[in-house]
Amino acid sequence: MLNKVHHIAIICSDYDLSKKFYVEILGLQIIQEVYRKERQSYKLDLAINGNYVVELFSFPNPPKRVSKPEATGLRHLAFEVDDIESVINHLAQNNIMAEPIRTDEYTGKKFTFISDPDNLPIEFYER
Repeated sequence: MLNKVHHIAIICSDYDLSKKFYVEILGLQIIQEVYRKERQSYKLDLAINGNYVVELFSFPNPPKRVSKPEATGLRHLAFEVDDIESVINHLAQNNIMAEPIRTDEYTGKKFTFISDPDNLPIEFYER
């Protein structure tokens, strides 16, 4: 019945800051950006390696979402990476500090977390 995850939508408190984070720092590619005047909202479609994965939205005065302590609902967004250390170094060069690297006790794979500009948890999981 289901084919794949189509995309993840993220509402930003500061659209320009989030756009810079996801495009310039994480390297997602812009597919399309539109301003929807009737909703006073930008919608930015982003891809990884040509695959549409994330939508960023701006809305006037969105309410804050609790990230810590962890709350019920979608927990985090995870990206697969080839080399966790190189990702951490790239993030540090952009003044983004990652949590200490952990190892998944079931797969033996390395992973870490950061927070996006709205304090949403982002995981990097080594292939």
